[in-house]
Amino acid sequence: MMSFCHNVINISCEKSSWSNDVRASLYSLMVLIILTTVVGNLIVIISILHFKELHTPTNWLIYSMATVDFLLGCLVMPYSMVRSVEHCWYFGEVFCKIHTSTDIMLSSASIFHLSFISIDRYYAVCDPLRYKTKINILVIFVMIFIGWSIPALFAFGMIFLKLNFKGTEEMYYKYVHCIGGCSVFLSKTSGVLAFMTSFYIPGLIMLCVYCRIYFIAEGQARSIDANQKLQIGLEEKTRISQSRERKAAKTLGIVVGVFLTCWCPFFVCTVMDPFLDYTIPPTLNDALVWFGYLNSTFNPMVYAFFYPWFRRALRMILFGKICQKDSSRCKLFLESNP
Repeated sequence: MMSFCHNVINISCEKSSWSNDVRASLYSLMVLIILTTVVGNLIVIISILHFKELHTPTNWLIYSMATVDFLLGCLVMPYSMVRSVEHCWYFGEVFCKIHTSTDIMLSSASIFHLSFISIDRYYAVCDPLRYKTKINILVIFVMIFIGWSIPALFAFGMIFLKLNFKGTEEMYYKYVHCIGGCSVFLSKTSGVLAFMTSFYIPGLIMLCVYCRIYFIAEGQARSIDANQKLQIGLEEKTRISQSRERKAAKTLGIVVGVFLTCWCPFFVCTVMDPFLDYTIPPTLNDALVWFGYLNSTFNPMVYAFFYPWFRRALRMILFGKICQKDSSRCKLFLESNP
């Protein structure tokens, strides 16, 4: 039997017809994603705040990104979970706008931070002698400010000024709008703008930076191998340098791969839907949103736990050693790292 989100059937959104078993499975899966996102990013936040050795410009950028992803897990995902499973919005129209704006803002801010971190790693690997002068704490704070402010202005401006369906108001209110729902409707113009701002431009930056680092790392590795016999005195130094560059290239490769895998399907569907007369099923779009959320779940694993000093910080946090006196001064770097 068909059920609705609101008492007035002819203007109400249709409620989910899934069985209780399907609902329970979906809730369990989404709760697991939310908890993993929140806990993983919280550990990164605590690590960087607590350990003085991690108070570096690069790590403040990672800290800011972890904060974005943590807030996404706390403030956005739980309400999105109810909406995705029930196909209804129970929290009011005003909060729908706030939630939608916050969702777009935090998702975009997370992507912006990824692109800024790739730029930071580019200078660390490709121009190490001038890295500290080019990427200082002021530059990092500018990156953080841009990473938060532009997504906030874009998201809240678009939703609260109703720019997302400007020019298609008649179609939206006649065929799409219903009471008890909370979905993002984008016109052709706003869909392309969202695609360019939140995905294409930062994604292109990440891809270009990764390719640049990869080719530089490979070129230097071949150069080191070719001259290894002539540079016996510098063997250890060149070995560390080669390992560092390959590690940076590998890390950024994983980052780009995870980013594209998680967000590409959603943004391609988002930009194509208006040109296909909105024929993409809402259920598919909802599933792709959660696939995009997984990027925030994986970020702490890729960026933090990939490095041994963060794993040491994790062990200290889990075993309660951070409560000991002077634990903030513990040495986490056991070797020279970029």
